[in-house]
Amino acid sequence: MTLLTTVFAAIICTIIWYKNDPKNEMKVGILCWMYWGASLMWLVDAIFEYVELHAEYFTPAPVDMLNDFCLGLSAVALGLVIWLVILLIKDPNGVVKAALFKKK
Repeated sequence: MTLLTTVFAAIICTIIWYKNDPKNEMKVGILCWMYWGASLMWLVDAIFEYVELHAEYFTPAPVDMLNDFCLGLSAVALGLVIWLVILLIKDPNGVVKAALFKKK
């Protein structure tokens, strides 16, 4: 489930990047790289787990699937938080700078 969650996030993010952000104003490409990296990490984990468990890999317990899904959502949420921090630091539209140096 972690692999599926991060792959879906990576695909959705890549579609958004491809369609809406050719000028890279919102730094969506960074988010795509994080999600594709997480997907690759979970793919390697799935391969090694399959080598270890063989046929049992395809019959996980429901509790394990729920735990994996929560872990996948946590990875997606952490990626979003990191992306937001990068976006606030880079401040491509100058919104944060304008708010901080606004004169009353």
